[in-house]
Amino acid sequence: MIFGEMQVAEAQGAILAHSVKTGGASFKKGRVLSAADVAALAAAGIERIVAVRLEAGDVPEDQAAAELATALGGSGLRVAEPFTGRANLFAETDGVLVYDAARLDAINLIDEALTFAAVSPYETVTARQMIGTVKIIPFAAPRAALDAAVALAREGGPLLTIRPFQPRTVGLVATRLAGTKESVLDKTHAVLSARLAAMGSRIGKEVRCAHDDAEVAKAVAGLLAEGFSPVLVFGASAITDRRDVIPAGIVAAGGEIVHFGMPVDPGNLMLLARKGDTPVIGLPGCARSPALNGFDRVLSRLLAGIEVTRSDIMRMGSGGLLKEIATRPQPRDGSRPSKSDVAKPAAPRIAALVLAAGKSSRMGPTNKLTAEVDGVAMVARAVEAAFKSGASPVIVVTGHQDNQVRDALKSRDVQFVHNPDYADGLSTSLRAGARALPADIDAAVICLGDMPDVTAAHIGRLVAAFDPDEGRTICVPTFAGKRGNPVLWGASFFAELQTLKGDTGAKHLIGEHADAVCEVPMPDDASLRDIDTPEELARRRGD
Repeated sequence: MIFGEMQVAEAQGAILAHSVKTGGASFKKGRVLSAADVAALAAAGIERIVAVRLEAGDVPEDQAAAELATALGGSGLRVAEPFTGRANLFAETDGVLVYDAARLDAINLIDEALTFAAVSPYETVTARQMIGTVKIIPFAAPRAALDAAVALAREGGPLLTIRPFQPRTVGLVATRLAGTKESVLDKTHAVLSARLAAMGSRIGKEVRCAHDDAEVAKAVAGLLAEGFSPVLVFGASAITDRRDVIPAGIVAAGGEIVHFGMPVDPGNLMLLARKGDTPVIGLPGCARSPALNGFDRVLSRLLAGIEVTRSDIMRMGSGGLLKEIATRPQPRDGSRPSKSDVAKPAAPRIAALVLAAGKSSRMGPTNKLTAEVDGVAMVARAVEAAFKSGASPVIVVTGHQDNQVRDALKSRDVQFVHNPDYADGLSTSLRAGARALPADIDAAVICLGDMPDVTAAHIGRLVAAFDPDEGRTICVPTFAGKRGNPVLWGASFFAELQTLKGDTGAKHLIGEHADAVCEVPMPDDASLRDIDTPEELARRRGD
């Protein structure tokens, strides 16, 4: 890869290394300079720029990021489209992330151009949560290094998998001492129920008994006989030894002690036992609280079908100090963490608006939106691309021949919004659609129903580019320097979309908010091609 200053006149096809602003335009770093860009820079009096030219053996940053992320991601994971050399991985289900940290380190040690970061192994994750990110540091990665990293990521199967939670019906034993209040046991039951429900399981039966090894043995044996798994035991007094009441009762019920104690605080006094394949756990007192503790680290693995061994517990000391850290849900000093402390990065919630209200006057008597392309109504192709991109909800704005459009989409789970003012221009459909957007989404991609070749991958690239923290809140597709559709709008612009006027759509908003605009290069010209005439439809059909 060649990096350095070069003459603007010789820069066509080069990658801009640093953003350049001229009087009327902004060229952002990473842009592949076209002939028009070179002319605009020269006209602005700029003679030299810092840029990059790729050489043989260089893999462009987005391609490299996508290759490595795809190799890393196994079951339960989704790889987002790459942008600026970054490809994020997201959980598709609730569960536990499993990977070999040593193999991850080995990948990062291959070459400084290649980096991968992930949340900790065996961390509990939720659907849509970002669990990892590949970032290519320069504008390209060496092919040899990338191939080595991909091979290592695939060695023995993809590095990362999510083990989904498996619904379990749990047995609970709670012991009493003289003076134990039933309200305390009731609260303990409620906290445990909430903890289990978050992982898809529930308490099937609770037995309350005296804090006595014989009583504990009877209760545990009964729950095991009824098939509950795992069996959890809350003692009225903390376990202090392997021969204490709770472990003695479990052993008397036929169980064996796997391990007592753990290098996690809070949670040190947890006991792990087993009867056959059924785990039996003596819970630490801190598990009466909803705050994170060592029991959570064991419970999440068990509910995801991951065996927990004595060695596993003894290796939990790295990161095992949970007391009074900023992200702990309930710090011991009574203060509350800020929302930013506890929030986990997640995939943005993206809705889709499909505009399908126009009269198609240039098509003559045919409604182009219901005309078939490759055997599928044109508007249905637009809707399908939106669904496959992961957008939800998908809202279709109808107007002209409303019933025909609805009929073409009758098998799709879309929301319809009718625009009675469709004849007054595109802005009326944008207003109607924007007003129907739910309040809890982060952005909406506005698709045109007459662009049958826009795919989920095109939309995915726009979503990958969207980043409010980086100021990228209007994402516009480009090909050969020309802007097209669909356009992704951040939620901060919804109010303006709801007040649009005229037949120019939202183009003027893009101009007014130029600093928020991110141009997203596309691999083909699908974002520039709509169908307006019978001739264009015939060409697309190959007639």
